[in-house]
Amino acid sequence: MPEKVRIALDAMGGDHGPAVVVAGAELALARHPQNEFLFFGNTAQVAPLVAARPVLQSASQLVHTDIAVRMEDKPSQALRRGRWKSSMWLAIEAVKKRQADVAVSAGNTGALMAMSKFELKTLAGIERPAIAALWPTLRGESVVLDVGASIGADAEHLVDLAVMGAAMARILLGLPRPTVGLLNIGVEEVKGLEQVRDAARILREEPLPDLDYVGFVEGDDIGRGKADVVVTEGFAGNIALKTAEGTARQVAEYLRDALSRSLGARIGYLFARSAFAQLRERMDPRRANGGVFLGLNGIVIKSHGSTDAEGYAAAIEVGDGMVREQLLTKITAALARPGKESRRLLGGAVS
Repeated sequence: MPEKVRIALDAMGGDHGPAVVVAGAELALARHPQNEFLFFGNTAQVAPLVAARPVLQSASQLVHTDIAVRMEDKPSQALRRGRWKSSMWLAIEAVKKRQADVAVSAGNTGALMAMSKFELKTLAGIERPAIAALWPTLRGESVVLDVGASIGADAEHLVDLAVMGAAMARILLGLPRPTVGLLNIGVEEVKGLEQVRDAARILREEPLPDLDYVGFVEGDDIGRGKADVVVTEGFAGNIALKTAEGTARQVAEYLRDALSRSLGARIGYLFARSAFAQLRERMDPRRANGGVFLGLNGIVIKSHGSTDAEGYAAAIEVGDGMVREQLLTKITAALARPGKESRRLLGGAVS
């Protein structure tokens, strides 16, 4: 386990740019004072913010760049404008050149994925990376993937997601053998798309010592925590994620409205405010901020673009944990499955 982690930050990424990135780095450094930061961005904007924080300044280096990827840029536009010279590209390149152990950005998700795949390439046997997110549940937290990296998936890709998600759950959730479920429209084996049913057969039949396959899970099972790892392709995963986030905001608005409607409700809140504080904390999206790009030859963390300093610090800490627990080494070992190689030699057939 490394004594310190070197973290490359896209200082210009996100809705709030350097103000949140620098403040988040300061919070993260207070929790892990041995770490170091590389800030990539416009030094005219970044340097004064870092200089105002002497402890952070002593642990940081600044690299100037004039180009920042815009939130509205398409991945192809971002590659044309930002290749070799944007703050996002240079943060990723620092990981490739081993100047940093992990890159963190709150910028454009599509651009970040395109640049990461272009620069870092994928692990052997992985065609497409995935975005994995921590999901609050009634039992604690679960890992859900893919939540938006790519649309569609064959059976082998879904099994790869299960293996990579289980490795992440072992690290972040401290589970020696995480339970894994496939997101489906029902729990019966005959339901769902063919590739999902094929993936289920592989997960049932193939000896995978580092995970415990528990079958299909439905959308409402995610929040219940029925599985430690929930696997789906990116289209469905992103819809599920955005629906859950929207529902959480809706419930919060309902509560806020109900508690302000009458004097009795406001008095009741005073007696129950500790319970409401706990509810607020559990529903706080900042706690689960930090999507991990899995399947790359390097560690890249995607922060929500609209997060605040506390949320950005949480994303940095996710990256710190992935490095310290040697995520890439564990995923590479888990992906070396004899069954997968046999099916590849047979042309991808599923028995």
